[in-house]
This record gives sequence, structure tokens and C-alpha cells, in this order.
Amino acid sequence: MILKKGIWFLTGISLFLLTSTILVEAGDVSRLYGSGKYTYRLLDEWAKLPQGWTFTDGAGIAIDSSDKVYILSRGTHPVTIWTRDGDLLGNWGGNYFRRAHEATFGPDGNLWCTDDGNHTVTQFTPEGKVLQVLGTRDKPSDTGYEQARGVDSIERGAGPFNRPTGVSVSPAGEVYVSDGYGNARVHKFASDGKLLFSWGEPGTGPGQFRLVHNVWLDTKGRVWVCDRENNRIQIFDTNGKFLTQWTDVSRPTAIFIDRDGVVYVSELSARISIFDNEGKLLARWGDKVGGDPWGQVLVAPHSIAVDSSGAIYVAQVMMTIGKIEKGTKVVQKYVKIK
Repeated sequence: MILKKGIWFLTGISLFLLTSTILVEAGDVSRLYGSGKYTYRLLDEWAKLPQGWTFTDGAGIAIDSSDKVYILSRGTHPVTIWTRDGDLLGNWGGNYFRRAHEATFGPDGNLWCTDDGNHTVTQFTPEGKVLQVLGTRDKPSDTGYEQARGVDSIERGAGPFNRPTGVSVSPAGEVYVSDGYGNARVHKFASDGKLLFSWGEPGTGPGQFRLVHNVWLDTKGRVWVCDRENNRIQIFDTNGKFLTQWTDVSRPTAIFIDRDGVVYVSELSARISIFDNEGKLLARWGDKVGGDPWGQVLVAPHSIAVDSSGAIYVAQVMMTIGKIEKGTKVVQKYVKIK
């Protein structure tokens, strides 16, 4: 027996039906999300957290070449490593982060993490050894930003960093950093950490940002930037030239592009969207913004990643936005239905 429930969602100029399907078979109840070939089953409480451990907020997710899942969280064990089945392999990073924000792997297999609390971006080995630090700890750049007033207090773009948010690394080792809560720029670094150039200013026009939240470099040499509070994704070439933008998103927080060019977007507005490489919507699901966080699957998606099997992992900032502690449900896994 299959039961379906749906709501109509108006975004941009398009009207979509978001569906959640409850599959009941031989006493098993599981939720299905998405549509067509992009239909997924939610594995509730996927990560087997040890007793007494917590994610608090799921800040970032990065998956290595062997499908080990690295979760960057704001709990007492900031970096945890998991199998695809949710078994804990290890952890590190205690006392290193002020406010962990996002993580990604470079082509050399090393892990990069941003910390918007101490204004740095760090390169680690997979075992947690520090290899390189970009930025000066506790020394934010001068943008006019005042934390009490938020992103609207930013008067100008400046150098690295003022609360950096995301990081992406090219095949040649060049590092792109989105910066951030207290700045309005993307910075490009050489592999040795030398700043090459930056672009962006506060505003709403092309190449301007209102909370630049994450960055992704695709295989075509395009730089995708989550311009969160402008409700768009801007796309640039590797020299910072504006190419185009996507506006069918709501407060985008992170991007993942798979080997087929499919684009996965987490949105702080309690939503996940999947697009083809030209921006056609393939699937979408979500919950009510400002709804009951205890009863919702999605509250505040903050990071998204996809493993080699096509399974989606979503980390949420439950504590920051929902003010609740949902234990292992802070990180979700959606398994693709074949």
C-alpha cells in the first residue's frame, strides 16, 4: 500500500508539487522523497552516535574517494569519520575549532575546513594533522561588519577573512574561499597559500553578494557561489567573471555537483533541490519554514554531499535555527531508489 501527501510550492515563476510518499510494506514504514529517477528513501538515525555524543549542529559533510563520510559538526567531537552504513571509524579536531562551518576534500585527498568563528581556513590530512592555515586567527578583515547588525552592516569587500564560509579546490590545487558572514567576496589562492585575487562587493547586482555562503568548482572550470540572502546561485569563470545566475533557490547554503553534472542544493528554507547542469529542476522536497522542528524532517539544511552510489547526505544546523538538539537526526542519509 502506498500513501502520498503533497503540498504546492510557488517559487519564481514555477509551481511544483512537493511530495512525500509513505511506503507501507509488510509492516515496514519508510518515507520516500523526490520524484522520478531522483526518488530517495530516508534512513532515519543513520549515524550510530556513541552514547553521550552529539552533533549539536551539522556544519559540513565531505566524502572521500573510498566513500568514507567526514562530518564537521559543532559538537564536542568536531570531525567524525563514518562508513556508508553509519558506523563510526574515528574522530579528531577537539578544541581546534571556534565555530566550524564547512568541509571539502581537495584532489590530493586532504580535507579543508572553514571556521567562521576564528576567521581561518585549514587544510588537514585525513587523520587530522594540520598542513596549512589560510587567514590570521582572530584577526578579521575590515569590512565595517558588526555581528549584532548582521550582513546588512557590511560596507565594503575586503581581503581574507571575515567569517569565511566555504572552500573548494581545483585539480591544480588552487583554493577558492567564500567569505562570508562578515565579508562579500570570493578569494582565490595558489596551492602554496598565496592570495591571487578576490572579487565581490556587498549588493544585489551581478558579482555582488549578500552573505556568500559556499563555493563549488565544477569540472568545466566554473565557480558556483551560494549567494544566500539574495536567494540565488551565481556562476563565474575562474577569473571571477560573472557568467550567469540561478534564482529558483531559497537561501542556498551548499552545492554538490556529481560526476554526471547533476547539481544538488541544500537550502536553509527547509528544502533540498536537484537540478540538471542547465538549471532544470529534477526533484525537490522540503518542510514548512518556521514549522515545528520536532515534527519536521528538514529544519535547516546547511551542507550536502553525494557518495558514489548516489546516496545524499544532509547536515542541518538544528541548534542554531531550530534551537533543538535532535541527536543523530541532525545528519540525514537519503538512499536512491533504483
